[in-house]
Amino acid sequence: MRNRRLWKRIGIGASVLAGIYVIVEILLAGGGAPPSPPSQIPIDLRGGHVMNNHIATKSWSFDYDHARLAADGMSGTVDGVRNGIVFRKGKPYLRVSAQHVKLNVQTLDFTAVGKVHIERIDDPQHRSFDTDLVTWTNDAKTLRMDHPSYIHTGGQTLRIDGISVNFDDETIHLGKVSGRVDVHH
Repeated sequence: MRNRRLWKRIGIGASVLAGIYVIVEILLAGGGAPPSPPSQIPIDLRGGHVMNNHIATKSWSFDYDHARLAADGMSGTVDGVRNGIVFRKGKPYLRVSAQHVKLNVQTLDFTAVGKVHIERIDDPQHRSFDTDLVTWTNDAKTLRMDHPSYIHTGGQTLRIDGISVNFDDETIHLGKVSGRVDVHH
């Protein structure tokens, strides 16, 4: 009988301890930081190709080393851009390389900063531009280089304090020009 009472007390004690454990775990559950909802986590991409289409006409494309898109997919940053292409009337027109590009996927605008190199594709004069800031505005089809830019053509270099190229009306506006150019007929 004594043995039975001892086992009964041990069982009651174990049941009380188990009940206390369950109550404590219920009270502690949910503590700590909740995980971020999926829509707030940025998307990291490495070594790939970002391409934007506006209706059926391509505006630009980039090959890159690293890209980070916002969770909503409407904006992002791209590092190590090489073989970037800006299209004119649906055909490749300019090749772009840049250290860093900030892009807006919704408007198809982008800003390239750092060491930026631009060259015309299939240009018989092999013209190219070097600068540290380029802005593409897709709606206006305008490429702006607001910082000093260097134009290279035929072994000659010109420094220009700002260039604006309008792809729609095919105009180029040059700022202050420094340097020497030899013109041959």
